[in-house]
Amino acid sequence: MKLKTIITGILSFVIFLLFSFGSYANKTSVTVIAPEKAKKGTEITIKIEVKHVGNTKGHYTDWVWVKINGEEYKKWEYTPKSLPESQNFTLEFKIKAEKNLEIIAEGNCNKHGSKGENKAIVVVE
Repeated sequence: MKLKTIITGILSFVIFLLFSFGSYANKTSVTVIAPEKAKKGTEITIKIEVKHVGNTKGHYTDWVWVKINGEEYKKWEYTPKSLPESQNFTLEFKIKAEKNLEIIAEGNCNKHGSKGENKAIVVVE
């Protein structure tokens, strides 16, 4: 009887660990790629690299947003009918550099959430 209880406890713990590590591995992460400096008035390209394990109708990145200087600038939303092109993809847009830019982005997995925000600063000279 004691052996059965010990084995059940060990198996429960192992199953718990397997599910815990899986959820951390599948959170959507983003990286903001932007020039460190730009001349005032020039147009610069900003890239958001999105990484996620999974791109099926049941498990996918469901949104990515970008804030510039504290205000939402752009948001991409995905659904099971409109999935991202792959599990890892790059979003790109252009913006005119008139003043220093703080660019913050975040993405989210529909099942596991987000690994958090990523930030880049562009100094405008």
